[in-house]
Amino acid sequence: MTVAEVRAAGGVVVRDGTVLVVHRPRYDDWSLPKGKLDDGESWEEAALREVLEETGVGGRLVRELDDDRYIDRKGRPKRVRWWLMEAVAVDGHEPDEEVDEVRWVALEEAARLLSYAHDRALVTGLDHA
Repeated sequence: MTVAEVRAAGGVVVRDGTVLVVHRPRYDDWSLPKGKLDDGESWEEAALREVLEETGVGGRLVRELDDDRYIDRKGRPKRVRWWLMEAVAVDGHEPDEEVDEVRWVALEEAARLLSYAHDRALVTGLDHA
């Protein structure tokens, strides 16, 4: 039996030399904002929605970045497509069970803070772009 691929999208949101990162209490990790696509939603729509929902920051797509493929915690194949985004509206985020802290951090700090190698590689790649 073939297991359906989990599809998710996210954003590397930048502003004035900083990048937006989130802390997820469920996993006690620091990551870039991302989430699963809703039915009928495009990858780009999902990336913008997830960034807004998780951070309170509205973004504008700049360009697509490298995607990520891995096996998720439930043993399913997962693909995450990423976009570089510029922050266009910052409404703020109230801590909740999904994301309890949102930070703007310098690229170098983000590379140290982020919990996952692919997230770190995306941020490090911006430094050289």
